[in-house]
Amino acid sequence: MGLIETCDDGVVRTLDPAYYTSDAIYQQECAGLFMRTWQYAGHASQAPNPGDYFTFEIAGQQLFCIRDDQGQLNTFYNVCQHRAHELVQGSGNCRKLIVCPYHAWSYHLDGQFFKGPNTDSVPGFSGEAISLSKVRTEAFCGFLFVNLDDAAAPIETWYPDVEQELYAYVPDIDALEPLESIQVPEKCNWKVSVENYSECYHCRINHKTFATGVIKPETYDIQSQGHCLRHTTECQNLDQMSYPIDLDANAHAGDYSSWFLWPTFSFQVYPGNVLNTYHWQPTSVDEVMVSRGWYTIDGKPSDLIHDLAVQDRETTVEEDIHLVESQQRGFRNQGYRPGPLVIDPAGGVNSEHSIQVLQQWMREGCEL
Repeated sequence: MGLIETCDDGVVRTLDPAYYTSDAIYQQECAGLFMRTWQYAGHASQAPNPGDYFTFEIAGQQLFCIRDDQGQLNTFYNVCQHRAHELVQGSGNCRKLIVCPYHAWSYHLDGQFFKGPNTDSVPGFSGEAISLSKVRTEAFCGFLFVNLDDAAAPIETWYPDVEQELYAYVPDIDALEPLESIQVPEKCNWKVSVENYSECYHCRINHKTFATGVIKPETYDIQSQGHCLRHTTECQNLDQMSYPIDLDANAHAGDYSSWFLWPTFSFQVYPGNVLNTYHWQPTSVDEVMVSRGWYTIDGKPSDLIHDLAVQDRETTVEEDIHLVESQQRGFRNQGYRPGPLVIDPAGGVNSEHSIQVLQQWMREGCEL
């Protein structure tokens, strides 16, 4: 089955519906794509002190991130090396040791085995050879990403120049902490939702607030940057925004931009250097939880940011839910045949060239 079909006349067609509806393909993605790509784990501020930890799941694998005595954040598979009991639950602090609740085997905060009851009586037992299974972890402007593939390229190789650009667009990003997260369940395949985010061909028709109050649609464009899709645009009506903007604060105070990091995370910056994020968490072949994160310095309460989060949920997010869920139903309609992508060689807002790139990544992901 070809993922992207090309007609005799050179027109590129979109994916076969099975890639959005087949549980077998979804399971293949879980076992391959999600295990070998950089996935968002959490924010460094969730574990500020030695012994602080939080748990999370990637592709069905239970993991936890913990700060050690040296201040380093490490990620481990959440499983004791004795008889496979889970080590920790939720979030909290382990103090000096990670202790398994089953048989009290314990580990240092760096994952190295410490001791277990009566292990000294076992002939040939060597604790030095025992340690928790570690997962590659990289910090990215305070955001933590993990990769279950030890051989994967560094995150900078995947998303070149993105970290530097984020520092330019959000100069205080290192001081930001999560303020609130809005959880949005969508009844669609995760790729349907990601595709919706990755083109603005539909913006003028469906996002009146966004298209008339923030961006100039005629200047909107999306281009690939490694495995990142970079959204750029000029903004309009900054004097009519629902919040004040100090255009003299820095070079990008009046700008909007977005960085979608394949496959399931995006940074988005609104005028005023306001940062928010998208995190797609697939739960089944036709369901995905989209977490919309908002941030302030030190995570301090902000009526401005709260109001923006509410406005966003009631406009752009709500508008997109209806679109993606209708599209998912359409993919199960036997009358549908893969349609042509609208690819303008000049790019721009009315072109789906970004979807062509995205669907190529989807094809590669299914081959992993």
